[in-house]
Amino acid sequence: MTNKVVHTLAKAFNDVGAPAVRFNYRGVGASAGTYDEGNGETQDALAVLDWAAQRWPGAPLWLGGFSFGGAVAIRACVASAPAGNIARLVTVAPAIRRVSVDSNTLPQCPWLIVQGDRDDVVDASDIQQWAQALPVQPRLTLLSGVEHFFHGRLNDLRTTVASWLSQ
Repeated sequence: MTNKVVHTLAKAFNDVGAPAVRFNYRGVGASAGTYDEGNGETQDALAVLDWAAQRWPGAPLWLGGFSFGGAVAIRACVASAPAGNIARLVTVAPAIRRVSVDSNTLPQCPWLIVQGDRDDVVDASDIQQWAQALPVQPRLTLLSGVEHFFHGRLNDLRTTVASWLSQ
């Protein structure tokens, strides 16, 4: 939750008037528990979504995540679909090869993927091919010259996300 990309994503949500909740997954920082390969972490995200729905009753919920958190956000969005909780999804360099994401069960809400083309952690061409093969394609924004942590390009990320959210 203290990562600069996560901070930038939260600021982009704030820029368009949406509250943002940042949290650590189990076992990170002072959080209880241990790493659970995305399974328990998906439950963590769902618990935060439940809390947010109670905190802001009736407000549309937007979900975002970066890297590991991006893949978990996809899973949480799908898991919450029966309740129709998520109105928009933003994933930044989603680590879909690190956390299992079922390509047959995907988010049905408007969805943005932001990916740097020089990412050395999440392969940009892999994300591009994966996204283009999905039955309902998310909007994919590929940022030229950007690596995984968006060094020197956080403002581009913020502008890209805020612009899409404000549409």
